[in-house]
Amino acid sequence: MRWMRACLPAVVVAALFAGPLVAQDHDERYIPESDPLVLRKLEEWQDLKFGLLMHWGPYSQWGIVESWSICAEDEGWCRRKNPDYTEYKKQYEALKLSFNPIAFDPEKWAAAARNAGMKYVVFTTKHHDGFSMFDTKLTDYRITDPECPFSVNPRANVTKEIFRAFREQGLWTGAYFSKPDWHSEYYWWPNFATPDRHVNYSITDYPERWEKFVEFTHGQIMELLGGDYGTIDILWLDGGWVRKMTDDEVLRSRMAQGNKMTRVQSQDIRMDELVAKARQAQPGLIVVDRAVYGKNQNYLTPENRVPEKALPYPWESCIIAGGGWAWVPDPKFMSPREAVHLLVDIVVKGGNLLLNIGPAPDGTWPAEAYSLLEEIGRWMKVNGEAIYGTRALAPHKDGKSCITRKGDDTWYLYYMADEGEQMPAAITMNGLTLPAGAKVSVPGSGAVCRWKNGNGSFIVSVPQHVRNRPSSDYVWVFRIEI
Repeated sequence: MRWMRACLPAVVVAALFAGPLVAQDHDERYIPESDPLVLRKLEEWQDLKFGLLMHWGPYSQWGIVESWSICAEDEGWCRRKNPDYTEYKKQYEALKLSFNPIAFDPEKWAAAARNAGMKYVVFTTKHHDGFSMFDTKLTDYRITDPECPFSVNPRANVTKEIFRAFREQGLWTGAYFSKPDWHSEYYWWPNFATPDRHVNYSITDYPERWEKFVEFTHGQIMELLGGDYGTIDILWLDGGWVRKMTDDEVLRSRMAQGNKMTRVQSQDIRMDELVAKARQAQPGLIVVDRAVYGKNQNYLTPENRVPEKALPYPWESCIIAGGGWAWVPDPKFMSPREAVHLLVDIVVKGGNLLLNIGPAPDGTWPAEAYSLLEEIGRWMKVNGEAIYGTRALAPHKDGKSCITRKGDDTWYLYYMADEGEQMPAAITMNGLTLPAGAKVSVPGSGAVCRWKNGNGSFIVSVPQHVRNRPSSDYVWVFRIEI
C-alpha cells in the first residue's frame, strides 16, 4: 500500500492524518473470470460488502510508513530521517530483533470486527520489506525466527492465529502478500545499489537469479495456501509493478514515470501458473493481482478513494480508518458519521469497503478503533439488511439520497444526513419512480411511510413519530418492497 491524496471524498480526507500522500494509478479495465467456482465465490464476496484490512509488522515499532523508507526513491512521504541509507536499512532490518507484541489478542480484534458488521479480513502476511508475519520455511526474516523475541510465544505464527480467530467469528480470510521482496537477495541483489522499488539487476542478463526469486515467491504463497492456515478465501497480491510486460509496455511505463523508475523491466513471476497451483490447493480462490490488468485481477481495488460513479465489475475501496496504513502515534480516526457515509457511498455504487486499522507495536488496537467499530456496528444492527447482498441501481445517488436493490423485489432508499440535521418530512429520489402497490417501511421500527411519484421521481413522506425518534443515526434507511 502507499499513501494517497488524489480523488478522496471529503469524509476520507478529514479522517487521514496530516502527512504527505501520493496517488497510485489503477487501470480500471476488467477481464472477467471464467472459473465457475471463482465466479460463484465472487458473487458471494460482493454480498459481504464490508471487510477489515490490517497492516502490521516490525515497522510499527517506529510508527512509520510500512516498508517504503528503505526504498531509495526520493518521495516526501517515505523520506528517511537518517541520511545514511546503508545504516538506516541496517537499523530497519534490525527491528526484527525487538519486535515482541506480547499483547497480541486476535480474538478481541475478530470480535470487534464481527460486531461492527465486517464479513472478511485481509492481513499483511508479508509487505514489500520482505518480513514474513507467518512461519515460512524459506527465509529467516520472519516473526518465528529464533532471533525475533516473539518467536518463543505460543502464538508467534500471527497469521495463523489471526486467520483462525476471524474464521471462528464467521469472517472470510484474505492473505495480503507483496510480490516484490526487498529483503530477498534474488530481488534486491547486494551486488548492486537499490535505486528504486524494482528488481535491481537485469533479468535478461541474470535469468537464473530471477528464476530463484520466482520459485521463492511461489513457494511462500503455496505455504500460505497449503492447508496449515486453513481455508483462504482471497489472495490479495500487492506490488503491481511486478508483472509481465512487453517491450512497448516497458517503454510506455518509463515515459509515464518520467524515467524516474530506472529499473522498469518485465518482472514475470508466471502468474497464470501460480494461480493454477493456488486454486488446486484452494478451489474457488479469489485472486487479486492488484493494479495489473488481466484475468488474475478478480476484483479491482481503488486505494484510499471512492469512484465517482458505479463500476460495472467487482471492486473494493481500501481506505485508512485513521493514522496511516500502519500504526502511527496518536492516530486520528474518522468519525462514525464519516465511516457510515463512506460505507453507504461505496455500497450504492456496487462496491465493498475494506477499512484499514494498523495494530500498535505491542499487538493492540487504539481505543478509538474499537469505539469507531462499535458505532458502525450499532448502525449496522439496524440497517445491515440494506448493506449485505445489495447491488447498484441507477441513478445510485441524487444529492443526499441514494438507492440500491436486493434481488428483484426490494430496493433501499438512504438519506445521508448532515451533522445535526433533523430528519426531513419528505425525501425525494430523482431518476426513478415506484410501481403501484410498492410498500415503504423503516428498518428498526417497522413504521410504514406514504409515498407518491413525481415527474421522473418518487417522494417518501416520513411520519412525525419516525422523525422524532429515528431508529439510527448518520444515514436513514427506508425499505421499498416492489
